[in-house]
Amino acid sequence: MLAVTAVWGSTFFLIRDLVEHVPSADFLAVRFGIAAVLMFAVFRRQTLALTRRELTLGAALGVLYAVAQLLQTVGLETTAASVSGFLTGTYIVLTPVLGALLLRDHVPRAAWVAATIAMVGIGVLSLQGLAMGFGEALTLGSAAVYALHILALGRWSTPGTALGLSTVQAAVIAVVCLLPALPGGVALPATGGQWASLLYMAVFAGAGALIAQTWAQAHLTATRAAIVMAMEPVFAALFAVVLGGESLTWRLLLGGGLVLTAMYLVELRGTDHDDTVSALEDPPAEILHHDV
Repeated sequence: MLAVTAVWGSTFFLIRDLVEHVPSADFLAVRFGIAAVLMFAVFRRQTLALTRRELTLGAALGVLYAVAQLLQTVGLETTAASVSGFLTGTYIVLTPVLGALLLRDHVPRAAWVAATIAMVGIGVLSLQGLAMGFGEALTLGSAAVYALHILALGRWSTPGTALGLSTVQAAVIAVVCLLPALPGGVALPATGGQWASLLYMAVFAGAGALIAQTWAQAHLTATRAAIVMAMEPVFAALFAVVLGGESLTWRLLLGGGLVLTAMYLVELRGTDHDDTVSALEDPPAEILHHDV
């Protein structure tokens, strides 16, 4: 999961340049279309082995992820990138909240504390002022949909279905993003550098990240996964400094340190013990209703 967030973080400065030449929906459709073709070529057997229920689940996960991507991208058109980063990061808190409300998940106290610290860290990293307008509302909506996606993966992903589910998700994301791109025709990158950026994001930040996230969340609770994913803006800032020529600031050091502290709390301060106790006392719904 940490490797996934590092790859996602490395794409920010690439996307910033690419979407100046290729509309967002077109970029997402081509990116995930390439990812879906590659994944199906490699994982054809695992994809075709999915049951109808698993195919439906993969399609639903793909729709959730595509909607979140589109909401976030459209929101960015009228929202500062720093504010967008902070609002998107609210899925760290929304994930345990929605899990407790919708799925009656037990969320350990250490996870709540870690989620709060991570949110403060992301705010230090990215927030420089907040005025809630249409773009901000769309971005906050995308964070809620990301949280639902994380919860669904945490609840229903298994190691045996991860490869097939990831392939179905990529295909559905490509189709959903293609719909708003079709009326004006799908625009493609114009230079070799733009194609290189798109292929990197399709193969590593698209196919590779979807596979890794789906597999990892078969082994992690949704709350722990969300807190680890809080490292995304830290990696984004790090790559911006190392490769994008931006300056190392006190905000990066302090905000990144707070996010790392949150990860330390949730990973090394007893969350495993609390999760194990919770699992013994309150078995997950998929175990109780395995045959449904």
